Amino acid sequence: MLKKLIVALSLTVLMPLSAVAQEWREGEHYDLITPSVRTANSNKIEVVEFFWYGCGHCYNFEPMVSQWKKTLADDVEAHGSPAVWNKGMELHAKAYYTAQVLGVLETMHPVLFQAMNVDRKRLASDDEIKALFTANGVSAEDFDKVYSSFGINSQVRQANSRARAAKITGTPEMMVNGKYRISTRKAGSQANMLKIADYLIEKERASASQKQS
Repeated sequence: MLKKLIVALSLTVLMPLSAVAQEWREGEHYDLITPSVRTANSNKIEVVEFFWYGCGHCYNFEPMVSQWKKTLADDVEAHGSPAVWNKGMELHAKAYYTAQVLGVLETMHPVLFQAMNVDRKRLASDDEIKALFTANGVSAEDFDKVYSSFGINSQVRQANSRARAAKITGTPEMMVNGKYRISTRKAGSQANMLKIADYLIEKERASASQKQS
């Protein structure tokens, strides 16, 4: 009788833990990308967030992603990749990479999100984007030098190719190490997207460790 009581108590303690534990399954919660997409740095576990400044869901997701990035270990490299499905989005992608090259991405990234989602600006022309940059401390000369450069246009083309290779269908979506795609629809929530990203990062870390041993 005592033995049965101990077993029953043990199950009572363990049940909440098992209920909390989440098993993330390929095909159900995230997708395998085939063929895999080449990453920028093979020495790091790369996480890419596909986004668009005009996407309200991306606007809500951005603060969560920013905080999440602060928790990442040194063997993980996370960065954004603007979606480019039309000419308007191409301008916004150019704005992202221009801010990155000028070293003002930390300032301009939230400014660009706010402009489109809060201030309801379309940012549908080069001049409108330039005005936003100059209003936030970037000289017109520096902006002009970078914005329409070969390097920026090349990065926009690469972003477009990356999204196509990952078979992105919406924003925000994430890609882990060029192998796995995470969408809100399959993850169930934006919070779950980050939990699945953590799970897949650990999966890649374990795989790399096995190869080395």
